[in-house]
Amino acid sequence: MATARAERLVNLVLCLLSTRQYLTAEGIRRIVPGYADAPTDEAFYRTFERDKSELRDLGVPLEIGRNSAFDSVDGYRIARRDYELADIGLEPDEAAAVALALRLWDSPELTGAARGALLKLRAAGVEVDERASGAIEPRVRTSEPAFPALLAAVQSGRVVSFDYRRPNDPQPRTRTVQPWGVVSWRGRWYLVGHDQDREATRCFRLSRITDRPEAFGRAGAVSRPEDVDLLKLVAGVDRDPPPATSARLWVEQGRAQGLRRRASVVGQQRLDGVDGDVLEIELFYPDSAASWIAGYGPDVVVLEPDVLRKSVHEAHLGTVAAFSGAEVDG
Repeated sequence: MATARAERLVNLVLCLLSTRQYLTAEGIRRIVPGYADAPTDEAFYRTFERDKSELRDLGVPLEIGRNSAFDSVDGYRIARRDYELADIGLEPDEAAAVALALRLWDSPELTGAARGALLKLRAAGVEVDERASGAIEPRVRTSEPAFPALLAAVQSGRVVSFDYRRPNDPQPRTRTVQPWGVVSWRGRWYLVGHDQDREATRCFRLSRITDRPEAFGRAGAVSRPEDVDLLKLVAGVDRDPPPATSARLWVEQGRAQGLRRRASVVGQQRLDGVDGDVLEIELFYPDSAASWIAGYGPDVVVLEPDVLRKSVHEAHLGTVAAFSGAEVDG
């Protein structure tokens, strides 16, 4: 029974996350696997109310509303901007737990149920946001061009070579490395492995790789030593954290729950006729935080610092240009 409830909750979240419309309880009953088995209307509504309460207890932000003035009953949906989390730093044991959860999601039972929910959603004539179909599935996000080739080399166990530019040295130099793993640490990505030219263990920041890494040699020739902790090696290279930057943001009331979890409310302010809260947040990597904040659209406005405000504004202009196909003059 616990497994059936968990699958039903996953299907419900995926359904509400995948639609831009408000779905009524009866619509959800027809679409989401697990509800159609209710023997009576009363049994369905009891189950649905319990599921809604459980999702709220888990921090899932359910929105209630109507698609038009002609609708007679309320509907439900989940706004992606409030559901998604920002980048999270994990300890090694926490990362292991996430890996186990990812294996569970990859199981045929859950993926099959999720795909079935999307098919029923489309069959019911509900507009589905294609991007949301993978929002529940954990993903690794990185903008480093060298990342895919290095990860492939680690997974295949092959030696890799690339041109690498050291700090204060404008001339890149070729490195030949036995790759052990790719690690994220404090907003940066690193390759850890054995440098064959220097006969020593080295960490390489991906942003300093100037070309596309090339793998060569026999697959399976490289394996990570069992006693090596990749994260500790990287932490030893990047010991000093960057200074925190304090930012003040205006957030519309009831919006941007993901951001609110990391910030403190310090006041209220009415902006362009809309009531909102003034939040303070500490950012260690304002450059990467700008794209995260920009994702909340008009629900969040940067009050200060001015550099962050301009970065978010430029991100908004870039999004407009991408969708309009024209260059936008800021």
